[in-house]
Amino acid sequence: MSLRFQALNALNTSSSEVDVPASTKITAIFGENVFTLKTAREYLSDEAYKSLVTSIRGGKKIDRLVANQIANGLRAWAESKGVTHFTHWFQPLTGTTAEKHDSFFTIKSDGTSIEEFDGAALIQQEPDASSFPSGGLRATFEARGYTAWDPSSPAFIMEIGHGRTLCIPTIFVSYTGESLDYKAPLLKAVAALDRAAVEVCNYFDKNVTKVTATLGWEQEYFVIDESLANARPDLVLCDRTVYGASPAKGQQLEDHYFGSIPERVYAFMRDYEAESYKLGIPLRTRHNEVAPSQFECAPIFEEVNLAVDHNTLLMDIMTRVAKRHKLKVLLHEKPFAGINGSGKHNNWSLATDTGVNLLSPGKTPKTNLMFLTFFVNAIKAVFDYSDLLRASIASAGNDFRLGANEAPPAIISVFVGQYLSKVLGEIEGRVGDKFDEQDEAILKLDLHRSIPELLLDNTDRNRTSPFAFTGNKFEFRAVGSAANCANAMTALNTIMAETLKNFKKEVDGLIEKGDKKEIAIMHVIQKFIVDSKTVLFEGDGYSENWQQEAEKRGLPNVKTTPLALDAMVTDKAKALFEHNGVYTHSELEARHEIELEKYIKKVQIEARIMGDLATNHILPAAIRYQNQLIDNICGLKEVGVAESGYSVQKGILDRISEHIRVINENVDEMIEARKVCNNMTDTREKAIAYNVDVKEKYFDIIRYNVDKLEMLVADDQWTLPKYRELLFLR
Repeated sequence: MSLRFQALNALNTSSSEVDVPASTKITAIFGENVFTLKTAREYLSDEAYKSLVTSIRGGKKIDRLVANQIANGLRAWAESKGVTHFTHWFQPLTGTTAEKHDSFFTIKSDGTSIEEFDGAALIQQEPDASSFPSGGLRATFEARGYTAWDPSSPAFIMEIGHGRTLCIPTIFVSYTGESLDYKAPLLKAVAALDRAAVEVCNYFDKNVTKVTATLGWEQEYFVIDESLANARPDLVLCDRTVYGASPAKGQQLEDHYFGSIPERVYAFMRDYEAESYKLGIPLRTRHNEVAPSQFECAPIFEEVNLAVDHNTLLMDIMTRVAKRHKLKVLLHEKPFAGINGSGKHNNWSLATDTGVNLLSPGKTPKTNLMFLTFFVNAIKAVFDYSDLLRASIASAGNDFRLGANEAPPAIISVFVGQYLSKVLGEIEGRVGDKFDEQDEAILKLDLHRSIPELLLDNTDRNRTSPFAFTGNKFEFRAVGSAANCANAMTALNTIMAETLKNFKKEVDGLIEKGDKKEIAIMHVIQKFIVDSKTVLFEGDGYSENWQQEAEKRGLPNVKTTPLALDAMVTDKAKALFEHNGVYTHSELEARHEIELEKYIKKVQIEARIMGDLATNHILPAAIRYQNQLIDNICGLKEVGVAESGYSVQKGILDRISEHIRVINENVDEMIEARKVCNNMTDTREKAIAYNVDVKEKYFDIIRYNVDKLEMLVADDQWTLPKYRELLFLR
């Protein structure tokens, strides 16, 4: 019996219920496994506590002597919860997290065994850097790399089974100082934005001393039965189905969206939510998404660095908790053809330490002008660096999703809604005019006369826009579901920092020439609106008309990852990131190389899986059924049945034989094409070749013929679980 039928039998006969803890008030468990400031107050001395708070809020380094006190407090807290080991938890460029566990246990020179955790171990460790992606920054024989504590993200205790480990969030850098992770560049980008935004905020409010980028991500994912998934080698190794005929019922009835959550999935949700709450992840919503077996969760907004850590943690928690429920979570952007894929919408905004959301219109002329300043700067940033934003979301998985009538297109545009479009149009319409002392109506900018107070409800959402304003934030909808949010957030915060610096430079220049501050600000806002208006689009991003219109406007439409990644290493990108202290030239080149290598390996793995499944599953099943048809036809001939009596069988046999031929020929050709690609030495050329000469040339034609065979071969002969089983049985 094939794994498919074993899985179906197990699904029908066994119970997979898990003892999920009874519901309790979220506040009773929220953050119980996090070393919060409240916890720190209990376990640290006044000196250590104040040093930690200053480091978190002011970004100041912690003295190593004080670090010893903090480490002792952390160990005491962790041991009170049964922890015996600690790890520096970091986010290397593999796309997953990494950890190396060390015990508190040590033996002193006199042979005495004790539990110990000192400041040196808290602040810095030395994992092997040679085995992580470095893009040429490190050679195999150059193994040294360092993890360094990030105090702005609190330590936490990870529970896995009966084991508990103290996790210290860290950055990861090479021996020579280059960043080898997602966190270090993000922290630099956030710092650059903070500096630039504070200087612009001070035009309006001198009390602003800090601006924080905030993020609220929405995580989409699929949940399927684990046994069925294990019977699909493509799901085991690629997290997506490389073959699969569309079932009679997919998402066309739209009955899954916001529907009743299936009981087994509901138990899984409650379980991973409880684990998340313990780690301080502020999950708020859960619901069914559009495609069958697709779901979504979303948290309350947080500071961007912490939000990225929490999303990365969540993906690990979901994957692990799913196993307890004999389920499998699919975070791939496009695990199933013919239905929606999954994204990770990044809702981004800016908040001051005076309590103002800079992307929310205020109730006074001063705050309205401040809102308009940051709102227009965001649009200008996207216009100037749309290619970098596209590169920041580029991946083999996301290429399947972008522009597939379910996600934003690869064309980066901005949606702002009819009310703000009208405001921008009114300001733009004054081109050629001069703002002067009498322009009280414009300078007061009473936006609420044209924008209702309930802006969030009056600004329609455009699901086809990759970068949409949704009332008090921008929603970067094009980020892939399996991605680390840090990549997109590093790019977005950096381009915003650069744009704000340019804005201030231009405003200061006009003030020096004699313009009043408000008039100078309005002049530059007007200029930015005029310069960037071609990136604004309010219509259907899925339409063919928009692709044609975008081309006329000069907006790039780069549909594949190898070409999209070129934007990372242009002179413009290098100047941007160097100017803001986020990446050096060598770090950018290295990341470009790493992303190309990831793309190559993922396409290569999928191509191998396609060949393996075709050779070992598809063709044997088709040939077995082919032989049954041959036996049937021969038997009918022997008993004297006329040809018309077996013409149907003959027709099916001919079609199966043709599909077998096409599959076999194209798999063989694809293997040879892979060999040619593998002999290429230039990584970019190799990635392009894998895309054009392997993926684009062979994936679709092989899949088309396999999916046709699935509809022709008898069901009891087909060894791979079908879409109707994967998507609807749980």
